[in-house]
Amino acid sequence: MARRNGQVWLVFSDLMANRVFFECGIVDRAREAFPDRLAALFLVHEKHVKPWRARLDGIDVLHGDDLIPKQVRPRERVVRHVDYELDKWIGFYPLALRHSLRHGFHRDRLAAGHPFPFLDVSRAGPLPRWRWLESLMTRWHLSIRRYVPDALLVRMKSDCRAVVLTNPQAHSSMPVLSAARRLKVPTIGYIASWDHPVGKGIVSPYLDRYIVQNAAMREDLSRYHGIDPSRVVVTGWPQTDVFHRRRSRDAYRLLLRGLGLSGGLPVVLYAGNTSSNTPYEGNLVARLVSWWRASGANERFSLLFRPHPYDREVETRYHAVLEDSDAALQRSSFADLEDLVTLLQHVDAVVANAGTILLDALVNDRPSVCVTFDEGAPTGERHADLNLTGAHYREMVDSGAFYRADDFDDLVRAIERALSEPGELRAERGSLAAEVVGDVDGRAAERVVAAIHEIVVGGHAQLVATGERA
Repeated sequence: MARRNGQVWLVFSDLMANRVFFECGIVDRAREAFPDRLAALFLVHEKHVKPWRARLDGIDVLHGDDLIPKQVRPRERVVRHVDYELDKWIGFYPLALRHSLRHGFHRDRLAAGHPFPFLDVSRAGPLPRWRWLESLMTRWHLSIRRYVPDALLVRMKSDCRAVVLTNPQAHSSMPVLSAARRLKVPTIGYIASWDHPVGKGIVSPYLDRYIVQNAAMREDLSRYHGIDPSRVVVTGWPQTDVFHRRRSRDAYRLLLRGLGLSGGLPVVLYAGNTSSNTPYEGNLVARLVSWWRASGANERFSLLFRPHPYDREVETRYHAVLEDSDAALQRSSFADLEDLVTLLQHVDAVVANAGTILLDALVNDRPSVCVTFDEGAPTGERHADLNLTGAHYREMVDSGAFYRADDFDDLVRAIERALSEPGELRAERGSLAAEVVGDVDGRAAERVVAAIHEIVVGGHAQLVATGERA
């Protein structure tokens, strides 16, 4: 049993969730709630830890390589090998893809060999898709008998009072989940984003508390994962709550100057998607820059491009921007949320293809254009419009709160319309924000930590008998 005076472990396994916890104030408030009792366990590469080093004062840092080591004793190495091999056939990704297939998530996007693992239908494996068989697979996947490194068990048993998973659906989190169940350590899971219950794999039903951003996510956990809603706390959106504090116009102008823009013209922000979601985005960027210059639009508004932080092909996909001295490129990262907030509070229009960035733009009452075409794609190949087919986008698509661009001419017209009639869809933007996000009051991070604190102080919540028990 975990010691009552042990540490509260924050387990960081997802780059976006890491940003939310650090940049949105959750870590700072957790430090206040658990003084000298907080530990951060990073299950990501060291290069992804560096941005947060300065914000870890007073927090013990645990490294995944120490608790989940590569070099282990022969007996443990054999057990690990068997577990990892079984996982490929009946574990994490096979179950994630079968879950999507069963419920129709990403139905039109699933494809064999897709670069995004959760869309690679070949990962479902060769076994029959019989419900009773998949039930057995799930029991094994979530079993306390799964391989857990000895080093992790020893450290958790000696010095862990509770575990907080910033993304309980991350593959790398599974050993921590298994260890916590085996040792009966209270466990809290922050469901990392609004799309995670509906297409990012199964959610373990054995956590003591689940933290979600809106009521729809709570319903999704119940409907698709069999989790009792009484164990789910809705806290609001920490990543949207940061917009509660207004950044000044002077701060915005200073940011633009740093990017090489004078600030004298209206600014259109092009927010990129990932290369796996929009593989032909580079074609669109090139055509947009060319049109902007050739048409004289560069004398009427500025173009600012912000690639997705997961984009590892910026040099290629945004080559046209890098070659044009007038168009600006902001290389985004996971540690520059303040810049993004400032931009989304002040730019004159936003162009994007789905993603949370589009929702954030609408919450900030920015006239927005959603790109739903793939510039230069081979006939019959679709990506951009299919990115809007996820279950979590239903309310947004039906809201009429943004312009849709189904081809390049639509995009040009929509940008012009957004700049000339900024108030046209204001009512729709406000209604969508109220429905999906709710009140933006600046206290979401506080509510997240309160939900964690209740479990840490009170111990285990009442578990519902769903599936296998320890």
